[in-house]
Amino acid sequence: MSSTASSRTSNSRALLLAASLVIAGCTTSPPGAGVELFADDFSSLDNWVLESERPATVVVKDGAVDIDTPAGLTLWFKPRLTGPVEIEFDAIAVSDGGANDQVSDLNVFWMASNRDGSAPFPGQRSGRFADYNDLLTYYVGLGGNRNSTTRFRRYIGDPVQRPLLPEHDLSAPDFMLVPNQKQTIILKADRTAIEFKRDGRALFRFEDAEPYTQGWFAIRTTWSHLRISRLRIRSLAP
Repeated sequence: MSSTASSRTSNSRALLLAASLVIAGCTTSPPGAGVELFADDFSSLDNWVLESERPATVVVKDGAVDIDTPAGLTLWFKPRLTGPVEIEFDAIAVSDGGANDQVSDLNVFWMASNRDGSAPFPGQRSGRFADYNDLLTYYVGLGGNRNSTTRFRRYIGDPVQRPLLPEHDLSAPDFMLVPNQKQTIILKADRTAIEFKRDGRALFRFEDAEPYTQGWFAIRTTWSHLRISRLRIRSLAP
């Protein structure tokens, strides 16, 4: 092959690689320490899959996704994540007199998959909470049960059992949601170190001897009104 042909082939491969790192308005970069893998400022919902137990209003406006739902709802981010990663986003529990403005259940799944490692969507679950019991995933329910509990669980792929350690079952008021207040959520899956932070404060830290190192991320709620913005996902690789 001539040097000119070789150069054209290399350029074509580079263009294909660059194209593969763009997902419908969501930017991504090759992994490395601190590198931003994905960014979504919610100009559309092209990067998301919705599962809703009942009809809900989910719209993008002013750089945020507004989730107004009377029942269970899960919004899955389409790209598969491979650890170590950090997921960051801003969230508001809206209280403005609406029928679903309950200030409850800012919940997340991360590093989630079916038991065979496949994607947990689309169309596999109804949005009803019990439908997700058989996932392999990390889960936090912030302000669950009508803003009375905040819990961390490591789902084990069992349709019934969802282990809950006593230290991962919080009920003090300072662990709950505050109406109409923006909070920054950070989720980490850094090899064996699993962490959930709210506004810089670690609410949960967990050392997982058998960590989930790949999977999908979702925002989950039930009978509530949430506003989510500024999603950023970064690599924690050395």
